[in-house]
Amino acid sequence: MNQILMLMALFLLGNLIVGLLRVYQGPNPADRMLALLLFATTTVATMLLLAYVQSMPALAIVALVFVMLAAIGSIAFVQLPTRIRPDQER
Repeated sequence: MNQILMLMALFLLGNLIVGLLRVYQGPNPADRMLALLLFATTTVATMLLLAYVQSMPALAIVALVFVMLAAIGSIAFVQLPTRIRPDQER
């Protein structure tokens, strides 16, 4: 059972790499923000899997901190003012 969970954790780590590539190549800020939220969710899932496999409840607490940071980050992104260039109409 632990081997299956470790394979799942490795798969999620592979998804993190793909998410980082999307953050780097994102065509606009919204795409980058969505990729960062995917990154945060995958990180939390990986940490929870590792906390269960290794019997380390401290990792579950760290995962909860990451959840709070991701929520605060997404709220901050939504509240950012949009910039309008002088040549654009309102």
